[in-house]
Amino acid sequence: MLDGTKVQLRSVTLGKYVSAENGGGMNVTVDRDIASLWETFKLWRVSDTKFQFRTFGGQFLTWSGTGNLLTATADSASSSETLYVERNDDMIHIKTLGGSYVQANAENQLSADYLGVPGWDANAATFQMSIVENNLHGDYQLANGYGHSKAKEVLTKHQNSFVTADDFAFLSRHGINTVRIPVGWWIAQDPNPPPPFVGGSLAALDKAFTWAKASNIKCIIDLHAAPGSQNGMEHSASKDGSVDWALSPEYISKSLDVIDFLCVRYAKHPALLGIELLNEPSAAGVPLDVLVSYYKRGYDVVRTYSSTAYVIICQRIGNANPIELYEADIGDHNVVVDLHYYNLFDPYFASLRAIDNVNFIYNSRQPQLQALDSANGPLTFIDHIHAGEWVNEWNVSNASQFDYQIFGNAQLEVYNGASFGWSYWTLKNDRMHWDFEWNIKNKYLLLGSSSTKKPNILLLLALAIAMLLLQYLFR
Repeated sequence: MLDGTKVQLRSVTLGKYVSAENGGGMNVTVDRDIASLWETFKLWRVSDTKFQFRTFGGQFLTWSGTGNLLTATADSASSSETLYVERNDDMIHIKTLGGSYVQANAENQLSADYLGVPGWDANAATFQMSIVENNLHGDYQLANGYGHSKAKEVLTKHQNSFVTADDFAFLSRHGINTVRIPVGWWIAQDPNPPPPFVGGSLAALDKAFTWAKASNIKCIIDLHAAPGSQNGMEHSASKDGSVDWALSPEYISKSLDVIDFLCVRYAKHPALLGIELLNEPSAAGVPLDVLVSYYKRGYDVVRTYSSTAYVIICQRIGNANPIELYEADIGDHNVVVDLHYYNLFDPYFASLRAIDNVNFIYNSRQPQLQALDSANGPLTFIDHIHAGEWVNEWNVSNASQFDYQIFGNAQLEVYNGASFGWSYWTLKNDRMHWDFEWNIKNKYLLLGSSSTKKPNILLLLALAIAMLLLQYLFR
């Protein structure tokens, strides 16, 4: 029961689901035979036994203490929205902080007035809880799920061992000249970031720059997780899947403060190549005008400290065309558009054969790159990051090593056409085809002549290192 887990509650006695009328902002009833969005709640974890329930519309279940009924009318969560959850397999009891048990009463309402302490038999205070989605396993869930002390222990061990100087030496030996390092917004407050996050990421980034310099490798710092989350995904440290970054001027201003912090610390470092202002903003959740305004302000921040560092702007993911950024006039020099290419995460790729995937690279991706490179705009940068950026993986079942080699070679050949090179997501991963080192060592990805062709600028190729975002650790 981590932050963002989606649950549905069914009264044992009434046989009906708990429902937030209109998706939230109104009363709560226990009268639905079938569960859908109004009957689905996102958990906010306060402790092992205390939770807050957020509705589809964003409001929270609340009990005022002056009456018995629970409603879904609170826009923010504090003590009145915090409830104890007692669990027995898939059965639960819910109790207010005042000690009253919540029941589904005879009027099909949710009320905090059950008399006595319920058992696990069929009674009005017992609900069957169904977990309908538990997909968020990011930094937020890791830190808040473990608690500060354990999370600090786990992350410190990870940061001291997952990526080392030997990995940078490995990259250098294989012709990699740049790494793209994702960071979360809380790095600017390290070593004492706001809860639930724990310190240590800044020291890890410092070490990466030291190792990069020793191996003659450049670094791109990528703001991968912005406050409020720019895409609702675990790798943006979303608390519950909501996309709130663009809704809050405070979040946008805080993001610019992070860019300023990174520039102050690294702008003059010989290993710095560029700053990526934001990773994978959602087209559905981040309006173009808001994003362009942020990118322009972020460009100005970087230029305050460096006239040469590349300012990298990521395309919106979802239903958006990257040409929109070419038309935005973000800055006058060293601006890079970051494109993320995956033959995954879209129903279109679900049933493609190996040859179909390869043909898609040549027939769709290559023409787009050529068109963008010929446009009168910034350089293009093909970056494949968590769940994507480019990766030598697809939906083809039982693919042979040779199939992977052909697919990888097609991507290397096409993405080398990008004027700023490419990056692979990621250096290491528990899924072997996402693991760059595994692919190289086991010859599933062949870095031959196609991958060492000199592009149009100094960057040969960039490799994304998932060093600071640890979503795969906590399951």
